[in-house]
Amino acid sequence: MEGSGRLLIMGGAAGPALLVRFVELAGGPGAHIVIIATASESPETAEAAYAQRFAAAASVRPLRLSTRSEANAPGVEAVLRAATGVFFTGGDQERITGVLGGTATDSLLHQLVAEGALVLAGTSAGAAMMSGTMITGGDRPGVAADSVRTGPGLEFLPGLLIDQHFAQRGRLNRLLSAVARYPHELGLGIDEDTAILTDGNCFEVLGSGAVTVVDAGAATEIRVPPAGPIALTGARIHVLPAGYTFHLTRRGPVTGTRDPERERAA
Repeated sequence: MEGSGRLLIMGGAAGPALLVRFVELAGGPGAHIVIIATASESPETAEAAYAQRFAAAASVRPLRLSTRSEANAPGVEAVLRAATGVFFTGGDQERITGVLGGTATDSLLHQLVAEGALVLAGTSAGAAMMSGTMITGGDRPGVAADSVRTGPGLEFLPGLLIDQHFAQRGRLNRLLSAVARYPHELGLGIDEDTAILTDGNCFEVLGSGAVTVVDAGAATEIRVPPAGPIALTGARIHVLPAGYTFHLTRRGPVTGTRDPERERAA
């Protein structure tokens, strides 16, 4: 997970404090923000809404990418290289991967994030696509193979499965199901108005909710039948509110790092 770059990954329904934090991370009054609403069914509406919320930045512009031809267009590079922050809106995460996956836009964003040239943020669908194995859906009851659907994400943060709107939509069962199928990956369930801020091997929790971490690394038994309940014994679950930090490679919370002042600011 080394070198993953600076990412702000939001669980959806982000409040003003998280959006202000994104602008601050991107440079505050000197920030140059690019909004990518590929996931949205109404990109112009999403672009306009977030442009208003990011009004404190020096510049805010949409980058409309609705087709793979647009994502491979030569003009995209200049737009992204001028940005200090790129924000992916919510919607359908499979639209993001289907339009951007493997394109010049995808490659350049990975390069710019790795170089520390910009901060990359995403909310809801824009959060889900950050992982390598992406949760695409699933709302069946129980912990079972058919309780979750997965596909390839854009892998800005390797080694993770990210789910969003987590507590609000009762998605623990599908995150447990996904982690049982992919036990080498950590499962992160991010509540609404909550985010993780990561730069390398650690993430910090921001916002009003919590991040639930599901770790099957220490599990003593995992059994995933094609139908029926999954067996998962000895797995670990952490629930982390704002101010807590988690070390991704060591797979554990960083003790003694909770900062009430930062928590209130988040």
